Amino acid sequence: MSSENEAGFVTPLQRSLHMLALISLLGLIVLCTSWELVLAPLRPGGSWMAIKTLPLLLPLAGVMRRNIYTLQWSSMFVLLYFIEGVVRGWSETGTSAVLAMIEIGFSTVFFFCAIFFLRPYKKAAKKLAREAIQKAASVDHD
Repeated sequence: MSSENEAGFVTPLQRSLHMLALISLLGLIVLCTSWELVLAPLRPGGSWMAIKTLPLLLPLAGVMRRNIYTLQWSSMFVLLYFIEGVVRGWSETGTSAVLAMIEIGFSTVFFFCAIFFLRPYKKAAKKLAREAIQKAASVDHD
């Protein structure tokens, strides 16, 4: 389900937030792959740590389509990459530390863009739930 079909609106701000979320997710995919294969692998010649990129491919199609459910779970999921960035930024030096800071940046941008993109839909869902409860309560009293 795309957000446009569910609520029937996507504001210019939401379009920008979606685009930033998508760009940051793609940036995170490129960063994680190149980090472990080329830029600063754990072992010379590349590292199996590059497989950490594979889970980032799971939400890609849904994020591209503005799928609300995908944006919800992927906003929490990306925090694993934020945590990895913090740990590696704190414990490593040189290029790896810089790459870790970039990873923190991409994951933070994705998280906040996804959350703020979803905000109007969460408000609309709460409003519908409140109306349904009020309607059910009025039916019970009749």
